[in-house]
Amino acid sequence: MGVRRAIDIVERAAAEHGSVETLGAIVHNQPVLRKLAEKGVSVVKDMSDVKGKVLVTSSHGVSPEVAEEIKRRSIEPIDTTCPFVKRAQITAERFAKDGFYTIVFGDAAHPEVKGILGRTGDKGIATMDIESLLKIASLPRRLGILSQTTQIPASFAEFIKKLLVSPLFKDAELRIVDTICHDIRQRQINSLELARGCDLVLVVGGHTSANSRHLVELCATVTPTYLVETADEINPEWLNGKNCIGVTSGASTDQCTIDEVVARLEELA
Repeated sequence: MGVRRAIDIVERAAAEHGSVETLGAIVHNQPVLRKLAEKGVSVVKDMSDVKGKVLVTSSHGVSPEVAEEIKRRSIEPIDTTCPFVKRAQITAERFAKDGFYTIVFGDAAHPEVKGILGRTGDKGIATMDIESLLKIASLPRRLGILSQTTQIPASFAEFIKKLLVSPLFKDAELRIVDTICHDIRQRQINSLELARGCDLVLVVGGHTSANSRHLVELCATVTPTYLVETADEINPEWLNGKNCIGVTSGASTDQCTIDEVVARLEELA
């Protein structure tokens, strides 16, 4: 839902303004980005590269510092932040306001996680490893824990379990909020169910897409699974001896790319 919403917004903005810039990739999917480029949407890596007076921020959200710079430069912002990401940002802000140190279960290098941490006033960390928390000198005793929206629920639950039994957190006050996207959660459940009945699964999605990679991790626990961004990446040898092939996709994959993958599989079969 958040991805479709973001793409609709940026397409309308491009049609209205003739062309627009997006701060970072609006979604992590190259076929989608190429189609948006044909409609006048260009990607800039950071604020120093912004040339125009209209700027689209991605579905992953931005930090308050970036939002302030956009305002200071009198640039018209077009915000496509996913509502589920926005909810995680608000949760982090609430943690900070209530005096909690924030722990984000997620990839510290991901733009979404950076945007969430930006709401903590430098009172937070992103990690998926309990051991990394041991390296923090004088870790606060009031901790707020949330998740990157595209993480695997079972992995987040296991992280919380390890945290609760660790002596490091004895007598600590913990506030835990499940911020995993409902759409992502359902997609993971459906994909895992699909994988259980297949000899092979292809996940159609961007190589830099966190939710696509997590689908691969999940499905690979029950059957051979590969991530392909386009139909051209399908290796015919993967199909040898396979009678039932499942196809699922990341949240930012367009229907056209999925159809092309299915058509290629039918051709190879």
